[in-house]
Amino acid sequence: MMPSSFSQLVARSRERKGGRRVAVIAADDAHTLEAVQLAVEEGGITPVLIGNASRIAAFLAGRGVDAEALRIIDIPDPVAAARAAVGLVHAGKVEALMKGRIETATMMKVIVDKTSDLRTGRIMSHLAMLEIPSYHKLLAITDVALNTSPDVAHKRQIIENAVAALSAMGIDNPKVAVMASAEQINPKLIESVDAAELKRLNQAGEITGCIVEGPISYDLAIDREAVAIKRYRSPVAADADLMVVPNLVAGNLLVKALIFSARAKFAGFIVGAKVPIVVTSRSSPTTDKYMSMVLAAAACPEFADA
Repeated sequence: MMPSSFSQLVARSRERKGGRRVAVIAADDAHTLEAVQLAVEEGGITPVLIGNASRIAAFLAGRGVDAEALRIIDIPDPVAAARAAVGLVHAGKVEALMKGRIETATMMKVIVDKTSDLRTGRIMSHLAMLEIPSYHKLLAITDVALNTSPDVAHKRQIIENAVAALSAMGIDNPKVAVMASAEQINPKLIESVDAAELKRLNQAGEITGCIVEGPISYDLAIDREAVAIKRYRSPVAADADLMVVPNLVAGNLLVKALIFSARAKFAGFIVGAKVPIVVTSRSSPTTDKYMSMVLAAAACPEFADA
């Protein structure tokens, strides 16, 4: 079952033994280290800080944190730090990666390089999760930050990435709403055609581990009154766990509208690689970075059995 709040995910992290290890790339960044400090205090996450060791230690000392208690690897160059983090993944030393003071494009170039060997058989995609005051549980949305205009084959992989991550969090058989402007198929609107095909693939047993509905409008995916008025029947109606948006622009606008107009709390990370990857904006608040770390730790493959 989808948790009702981020606090439930935090509580779940506290219950784990040992905690997931997250390599922070170019960790000498104030907001990132504030998030790391919060993660250490809350428990469930063990950071490995890669970057300018003297700057990292100085910042932590200024906040009353014992740097000696944390693992710090002195690699000031951000690209070299990213490559070192990849090495820690293959050595079994960390279960997730997080961006610090490094440009996203620079870090992702290292991640997707063939020599890094972090790719799987699917494309990488971004999974956002929001806590919306007016909705009865957390809502996952994909892809809002990575794939610009995915076709139906890519949307299938995006769904499979998200379902795998949610399953690792203990959220089984999520209800997936493939979004469109209306619930009818319109040949002139490719997103509605794609949605119908993804639903067909789910019903045929080719997309598994979830219930796919589509095309479906936003109101029918989350609002019980709209469902009653339109007499719409679906197990996903007014109870969506995961929304699949038509493209990056639609997803970006939706998420920002929920954050700035509906006071939603946000977290997100990249899925589809061998480990979860946290890539938040350098201007993101500490709470967003921290919760994204919690989500990434929750989505590590062994989480459900930890």
